[in-house]
Amino acid sequence: MKQQTVAKTYAHALLQLSDEKKIKLVDELVTLTEIINKANQLENVMFLDVFTLDEKKAVFADVAKKAGFTEMLTGAVNYLIEEKRIGLLPLIIKEMVVLDDERKGFIKGVVEGAENQIDPKLIEQMKAFLKTKVGREPTLVYQQNANISAGYRVTVEDLQLDASLDYQLAQFKQSVISE
Repeated sequence: MKQQTVAKTYAHALLQLSDEKKIKLVDELVTLTEIINKANQLENVMFLDVFTLDEKKAVFADVAKKAGFTEMLTGAVNYLIEEKRIGLLPLIIKEMVVLDDERKGFIKGVVEGAENQIDPKLIEQMKAFLKTKVGREPTLVYQQNANISAGYRVTVEDLQLDASLDYQLAQFKQSVISE
């Protein structure tokens, strides 16, 4: 929980600085995430303690130069390395993307169901309902969930709409037991 709070603080500060300097830092961070995810060796160097701070900074400097990252991103990552807080980088990136989406009026959510895929019309209906419910444009991703027998569960931020058969049976069972 403490790490999440610290990551939010960094994310807010970096987002504010990037706004002031008119830098699209969130886009750069998404690119950095993609680069790290593609290269396991880079991930190891950046996040494992077996490498020295100088080694981490040197490797990141090469990556930053090749990717064309701004001084702001390079400075922020170097600061995290120096302060031995580079492990917070994924959380900071996640927080910044969430904050950026909120500012743009988007929210992300997950639809879970038993099937391999869902009818696109149903997703559109869910999006329309959620837009009226939360007042922002949702982006929904479908995931198959083996724990759901039938129906769907939609989770958007802290809002969960559970229209699964399992949930309805549990509610029915609870109502019978309580009577």
